[in-house]
Amino acid sequence: MSQTTQELGRRNAIDHLEERQQLVDCIRMLERAEIIDFNGHCSIRISPDRILINQGNCQRSCLTVEDIVTIDMAGNLIEGKAKPPLEFHLHTGLYRARKDINAVVHAHPKWSTFLSMTGHKYLPVFAQGVLPGEAPVLDTPSSINTLEMADQLAGVLGDRPSVLMKSHGAATVGKTILDAFVLAVYLEENAYRQYMALQIGNPYVFDAADKKAAIEKLWTASLFQRTWDHYRAKLG
Repeated sequence: MSQTTQELGRRNAIDHLEERQQLVDCIRMLERAEIIDFNGHCSIRISPDRILINQGNCQRSCLTVEDIVTIDMAGNLIEGKAKPPLEFHLHTGLYRARKDINAVVHAHPKWSTFLSMTGHKYLPVFAQGVLPGEAPVLDTPSSINTLEMADQLAGVLGDRPSVLMKSHGAATVGKTILDAFVLAVYLEENAYRQYMALQIGNPYVFDAADKKAAIEKLWTASLFQRTWDHYRAKLG
């Protein structure tokens, strides 16, 4: 690598230090909440053809800004010390399809994956559970590690904020990483409540009027920030 390229990489790292720290906090919070495991990954779009993402071989529980790399939309390493996750296509594919989003969370959460394993549709059973939307299911457990798979996932997601992958995991998207994080938390909490209620009987499912009221009341910057801050405080 030339000196000029090295200097550019250092400047880019400095320029996007806040976004890198947000990614670190997001991933560590999701790991602490047992929503991300050793394979989860999150990203932020920083330009039309560049994204920040955690490197594939990092330890999510003790992530630092040094573990965040910059790649282009083809997965080429632009800045960083290690390769991106094998499923980088999941992120770049959603960014290509959705010009309105700048952040993606992909995790392998337990409770929502139980639903997709057993063919149970995600149903909003508490107010915050409305916000991730209907969470349609990509009907394959395959990893999203090709352009073709990424296009399939983007097609299932459509203009929604979340999508499930059968017996695999989930993805949430947002204008900011805070949005994508909060939606991932709400998605998993709703799936947990839905699963537990099913052990007793048929849970109450929010109808159209309930959904409308929940979105109007809860889709606010202040609530999303408060949710982020709640989990951020647990990191110490």
